[in-house]
Amino acid sequence: MNVKIRKGDTVEVISGRLEDKGKRGEVINVLIADRRVVVQGVNVRTKHQKQAQTRAGRNINPGRIQFEMPLDISNVMLVCPKCSEPTRVGVQRDDEGAHRVCKNCEATID
Repeated sequence: MNVKIRKGDTVEVISGRLEDKGKRGEVINVLIADRRVVVQGVNVRTKHQKQAQTRAGRNINPGRIQFEMPLDISNVMLVCPKCSEPTRVGVQRDDEGAHRVCKNCEATID
């Protein structure tokens, strides 16, 4: 599958939940098969966890745990590091290989 967003990129949420729309964050994980991305600080959920004991004998602490859930890749847009605007991504090929390119300012993103 052709995914133009990679781990470590800065992205902006362009659609989805109202409280997350417009937020920017770094991509923590890319789930290529599901076409989803996990963005730091976006789509945060709270899980209430009971105290439990694992097989290794360690205790899992109880409480409320916050973690990021995956977003669909179509709901985020890559932010160009040069012009700092959300942009589409193009691919430019040369002798060294393929490079991602900003469609606004034509800067190389790699």
